[in-house]
Amino acid sequence: MDTICTVLIALIGMVLFTNLGIHKIEEGHVGVYYRGGALLSEISLPGFHMMIPLITTFKPVQVTLQTDEVKNVPCGTSGGVMIYFDRIEVVNILSADSVHDIVRNYTADYDKTLIFNKVHHELNQFCSVHNLQEVYIDLFDQIDENLKNALQRDLNEMAPGLKIQAVRVTKPKIPETIRKNYETMEGEKTKLLIATQRQKVVEKDAETERKRAIIEAEKEAQIAKIQYEQKQRMAQIEDSIHVAAEKSKADAEFYHVQKQAEANDLLLTSKYMEFKKYESLSNNAKIYYGPDVPKMFAYGGCNDHVIHDQTIENKPK
Repeated sequence: MDTICTVLIALIGMVLFTNLGIHKIEEGHVGVYYRGGALLSEISLPGFHMMIPLITTFKPVQVTLQTDEVKNVPCGTSGGVMIYFDRIEVVNILSADSVHDIVRNYTADYDKTLIFNKVHHELNQFCSVHNLQEVYIDLFDQIDENLKNALQRDLNEMAPGLKIQAVRVTKPKIPETIRKNYETMEGEKTKLLIATQRQKVVEKDAETERKRAIIEAEKEAQIAKIQYEQKQRMAQIEDSIHVAAEKSKADAEFYHVQKQAEANDLLLTSKYMEFKKYESLSNNAKIYYGPDVPKMFAYGGCNDHVIHDQTIENKPK
């Protein structure tokens, strides 16, 4: 009976030992081990692993992209106004090769020292050299990038395996009275912006109308120019036609005269000239009848032919 009890106790002890010794590392994490409070050099990958229970402990460390949220960060401006950043998100990733060194130097809660505390420090540094207007309005869009660069610059020296991917800073909370003043100012600014935009629209419409009028005027001028040039070309064509017709007529007349002259040159022979002389004489000859022929002959020309008066009697046969 004692033997059976001993065996049962041993079995129960082995089961408890096994259950307490078996542990699981989730995907995206690695495990670091402590024995008696001292960090061991062993690092385990995702999966099931064994360790000595009650003596050895482990902690999982995330090695994938993670987002740390730093909340309600107080910040005093250079003008003495206390404001609060409700939430700052820091997206970061830890290299698996650097896990052991970072955990040894800053513990498994390394992000508290390297990220949370650094965010508080850098934001207060930023606020202390800028007034409320700059922190809340003018330079607010630069806080994300400035904070990211400041954090990474320190991490490059303190923890090279930890990389900051992005930083997102929410609008800080400011005293209520100041916030209302800003809201009023923003309202007036919005009204001014609307009025300015309306003025720009009116000016744009006027400019569009002016350009349209110019385009119309240029279009009409172009049409008038084209019509004028067409009329000029038509007039030139008509003048050219008229000149060509007159030239053709003059050429024809000149050709006729030239040919007539050439014909006359061909006709100017001695025989033709003599023929023309007699032809002229015959055309100019006059025949006179009557008793006064001698007198008329005395005054007549050389071309006159005289027929003396003859009495013609009609005698019966």
